[in-house]
Amino acid sequence: MSGSGTVVGPDGLRRCPWGLEAESMADYRAYHDTEWGHPVHGDDALFERICLEAFQSGLSWLTILRRREGFRAAFAGFSVAKVAAFTEEDEARLLADPGIIRNRAKIAAAVGNARVAAQLGEGELDALVWSYAPSGRRAAPRTSADVPAVTPESTALAKDLKKRGFRFVGPTTAYALMQACGLVNDHLAGCAARAA
Repeated sequence: MSGSGTVVGPDGLRRCPWGLEAESMADYRAYHDTEWGHPVHGDDALFERICLEAFQSGLSWLTILRRREGFRAAFAGFSVAKVAAFTEEDEARLLADPGIIRNRAKIAAAVGNARVAAQLGEGELDALVWSYAPSGRRAAPRTSADVPAVTPESTALAKDLKKRGFRFVGPTTAYALMQACGLVNDHLAGCAARAA
């Protein structure tokens, strides 16, 4: 399906093919239509997306999407200040929580990333992430094969985040963050969500 263009859903709307994967059509369709590619601002909101993209590494996005509410409950709504204050006992609690992905390194990275983000001033994480939004408009990708996995901007964002102490933020993860948070619009040409 990687080379295909938009596909028509049961409601007659054209969408990116991943938004209509049969096994998970309702979950992906809702995320595709109402969230992915929409601008996300705010330190806590962007911290949540950084964490979820890191937890997704090596897994399907559907796994994360279906556990997102569990993650939100386990990580205090992804409040930077609250997660930065997590203790070793909190990390042990997270490792035992069946509502999230129980990966020790990713949990430690989320807590560590909160501590790094907490050292930034209010609004600085938002400003930092958005400073890497590409300038100018790019042509809409025509097929999924036209969508890059990494760009110079995502490589630079990942490098900047790592320099500040963030973990699990490589160029591919940074690009997925940029796509999900609306820094780039990678909905395919003809996709109803792109027009919206």
